[in-house]
Amino acid sequence: MSQSNYQLFPINSQSTDPLDDADGNVDDCTTTNNRKKNILRWIILAVILILVIIVIIIIIVVVVNKKKSKEKATILIYNCSENSTGISTRKVLFIIADGIPADVLERAPIPNMKKIQEIGKYKRAYVGGDLGTYTQTATISAPGYINLLTGTWGNKHNVYDNKISDPNYNYKNIFRLIKEQQINETIGIFSTWLDNRVKLIGEGLPQAGNITFDFKFDGYELDLKNFPHDSQSLYINHIDQHVINETVKCITNNGPDASWVYLQYTDDMGHAYGDSPQMLDAINILDQQIGQIYEAIQCRIDQHKEEWLLVITTDHGRDIHTGQNHGGQSERERTTWIIMNHNETNNYFENFQPSIVDIMPTMMRFLNMKIPLESEREIDGIPLIGPVSLVKPDLNLNGNNLTIKWKTLNKTGNVKIWLSTTNLFKVGSIDNYTLIGNVSIENEIATFNIEKYDSKFYKIILDGEYNMVNKWIFR
Repeated sequence: MSQSNYQLFPINSQSTDPLDDADGNVDDCTTTNNRKKNILRWIILAVILILVIIVIIIIIVVVVNKKKSKEKATILIYNCSENSTGISTRKVLFIIADGIPADVLERAPIPNMKKIQEIGKYKRAYVGGDLGTYTQTATISAPGYINLLTGTWGNKHNVYDNKISDPNYNYKNIFRLIKEQQINETIGIFSTWLDNRVKLIGEGLPQAGNITFDFKFDGYELDLKNFPHDSQSLYINHIDQHVINETVKCITNNGPDASWVYLQYTDDMGHAYGDSPQMLDAINILDQQIGQIYEAIQCRIDQHKEEWLLVITTDHGRDIHTGQNHGGQSERERTTWIIMNHNETNNYFENFQPSIVDIMPTMMRFLNMKIPLESEREIDGIPLIGPVSLVKPDLNLNGNNLTIKWKTLNKTGNVKIWLSTTNLFKVGSIDNYTLIGNVSIENEIATFNIEKYDSKFYKIILDGEYNMVNKWIFR
């Protein structure tokens, strides 16, 4: 049976096709052709498979890139998207550009600051306290900064030079006032000089309120690796630009509720070259840097439901002779300036010369934050926005007759007049005030016999409907 099957189906049976040659070459050719066809088929399939894989890879890459682009766009939209809460948020940022007298700024090409002035206001201001009185303060950097921060003069904050050896933290700075009222409000500092944060503000010090900045970029003058010092102060220029870069990023991404930006290069050029092309070049650089900050603020104003108050000022002027020095009480050293992006200023700003101590109460009012009564009684500044009742208190003591004068700016209500014979606030306690009068604010003058308040020293508070002012007098 097996043999029969072998004969019927031979393994190597020959073809009977008449076209086959006698040597059996046709079978070999067919097999070869079949093999070639199979190889070709596999090659075609492999090519198709490779093409399919390539197409799949391309599709995956496109999808991933689109996803990344979408994620990137989402981040940008988040950074500049509208506030989903629908609540209007107010924020303040102030810039101290060191050592620029008003006359120099006014003749400098400053397109960005001019742009801010056009939508807001510019006004000459002053530093140095009231000339020849107990409030007179040196026209030096650190006193200028803390004048602004606390809204008080040197007789209160006790900073008279750049050593900052014994600041009186009982006179609270704006950041402390904000944090004590709203702990969740964010504060930022962007500065060349580390002492601004650790000494003037007193970050982390119990006597300064233990406040901590949410965003802090400063102390770069100590970084000799990234900012090696040179005799031309180019490192300060580089530090200022680094400060600006960090400020812009932080504003764009975080939008702190209150921020301080300090820039130093202009003062260095003033000391080195005085009234000079180098000083004007430094102001031109400053203007470009302020333009960067303003653009970041404008982005948040346009894209978020936020309102921003931007205040730009300087800490002192310069001497009249060379422009290289400052610290005295000449008119040029005392004359500064204020630029704001806010044009709804009050009649005090319009009709009087404001001062550096007016900036802090202005920012607090813009933020709709009330200054505690004990601190408000000590503030020497007047808000530059919103209604103001009275300004310019003046005292005269003749024997026991105390004559009080003031300038009325709003005739609404009366003025309450308070007297204290102590200055306990200076040491962290509370002064006892006695109400000695309640008169029409239109009178602009009142006289009182203070015989029963025997003292060598008097603190007088004039409390109007919209603001209060204080004045000291000594026997």
